[in-house]
Amino acid sequence: MELAYWIVAALLAVFYLYAGGKKVTQSQEQLQPMMGWVDRVPMPLVRAIGALEILGAVGLILPPLTGIATWLAVAAAIGLALIQVGGIAVHLSRGEARLIGLNIALLVAAAAAAWLATSWL
Repeated sequence: MELAYWIVAALLAVFYLYAGGKKVTQSQEQLQPMMGWVDRVPMPLVRAIGALEILGAVGLILPPLTGIATWLAVAAAIGLALIQVGGIAVHLSRGEARLIGLNIALLVAAAAAAWLATSWL
């Protein structure tokens, strides 16, 4: 279970550090080709989502690695799952149902990380 957690957590952390980093550092025009929804969302909210993604990635790795406040890994995984629920809702509201595959995969992975973390932390 521990190995499975680390694999899922590492993959999620890499993805969210990349995606969150882009949202925090790039302009709306730079994000637009990859994330069409940024045209309808205020940039401060996009930046906040990016910051939450980065914090979630750190929360998946750092607490279990240090053994300090390991429950934060579960909270981070649940938070990342909730971000994906919001992403699915945004895509569906824009009529982009065909684009929710990645959101669903990330939601399932985050839920798996939360479950795996509760089983060994």
